[in-house]
Amino acid sequence: MTHLKLPALSAVGCAVILLLGGTVHAQSSSGNAQDMEARLESLTQELAEQRKLLADLELFRQQYFEQRALLKSLEQQVTQQQVVLDELRGVASWNKLATQRGAGKVGEPELLAQAQSKEPAPVGQAPASDGRPPEVAPLFEQPGVLTPKDHYVLEPSLQYGYSSSNRVALVGYTIIPALLIGLIDVREVKRNTVTAALSGRFGVSNRLELEVRAPYVYRTDTTVSREPLIPGATEKVFSANGMHLGDLEFGARYQLNDGGIDSPFYIGSLRFKTRTGTDPFDVVTDCNQRCVGTNASGTGLPLDLPTGSGFYSAQAGLTVLYPSDPAVFFGSITYLHNFGRDNVSRKVLNGEEEFLGSIKPGDVFGFNFGMGLALNEKSSFSLGYDHSSVGRTESNGEVVPGSVRTQLATLLLGYSYRLSPKTTLNVSVGAGLTRDTPDVSLTVRLPMNF
Repeated sequence: MTHLKLPALSAVGCAVILLLGGTVHAQSSSGNAQDMEARLESLTQELAEQRKLLADLELFRQQYFEQRALLKSLEQQVTQQQVVLDELRGVASWNKLATQRGAGKVGEPELLAQAQSKEPAPVGQAPASDGRPPEVAPLFEQPGVLTPKDHYVLEPSLQYGYSSSNRVALVGYTIIPALLIGLIDVREVKRNTVTAALSGRFGVSNRLELEVRAPYVYRTDTTVSREPLIPGATEKVFSANGMHLGDLEFGARYQLNDGGIDSPFYIGSLRFKTRTGTDPFDVVTDCNQRCVGTNASGTGLPLDLPTGSGFYSAQAGLTVLYPSDPAVFFGSITYLHNFGRDNVSRKVLNGEEEFLGSIKPGDVFGFNFGMGLALNEKSSFSLGYDHSSVGRTESNGEVVPGSVRTQLATLLLGYSYRLSPKTTLNVSVGAGLTRDTPDVSLTVRLPMNF
């Protein structure tokens, strides 16, 4: 009986054990599920936080690019404002702003409006330049700034020149250095010249400019001399004047390269001069007979003064401008060729003509240099030196007796003041440094841009 109850107890025990094990396993599975749910909830919350962080990063990224774009815009505005300031100072007219402003300067409001309308330039790159040379107070005949495309400049000018020279000729022979046997011919010549001119320049392109110049000349000469070959101390005064159209000039100027700050500009030029003025061989000379030989009578001076050279000529030149803020350095070299004439005759007092044959004036080699400095947004100052070397004149293939190479040197001071956005007053004064150069010259120009 007892033997039979043991298995029964074992079965019951096994059932209890299985029941308890299932309960424990169920409790363990339930605990794992809760842990998984908690972990999943934590991961979900962490993912939401990461998404929020990414959204913040994207917003920061957008703000970064907006700030960068704003920085670019501010840098561009600063650059454009600097360009406007340089333009008003007359130092940096070679940028794009000069192309839009026309042939002349414009006022500050217009410059600011143009600067604000420009496309932004990339950060780290200089603003685009059209390579226009800087504008300086003009000293020489050729201007320093080319006329922009499809614009033109009308420039009236007035020039006054004065020169005086003494000539002493000893006619005789010397016994000892302190004793002269013969005559002394002394002449003093005072010359006044006034030239009123009207120049027009047109910009074919931003690099090519055409020019025409029409001068009107008034001259007066006064000669104080002793009658040649006649003993006595009596001095005579001989005066003559001339007033007529001068020699018309046509020119072209071309900019050879793109320059900029600390980079030179090279400008080539060609000029052709006509002989529309009064010919020196057409005026009557004060001679009763031929003005050569020992039997000539009269002063040998013209009764009317010519207003032209009497010869066609062509000039080629190269100008260099080097901007170095706040100054602009400039210089040029030129070569002028005079074309000779054949069968030349001149008139004498009795109505006859004196045959001279072929005449060929000497060619002229010249150079000049100087510096321009902007004083403020309206005015600038220039200082320069001009030199010309004139060759000897030839007659019938031979050098004319007494003809020598002549050196002309002038020291120049110039001043420019902007009267209005399109009108500028230019004044220059020249002082002769050699005997053959006019003692003083004064030039006033008033270029008007259209």
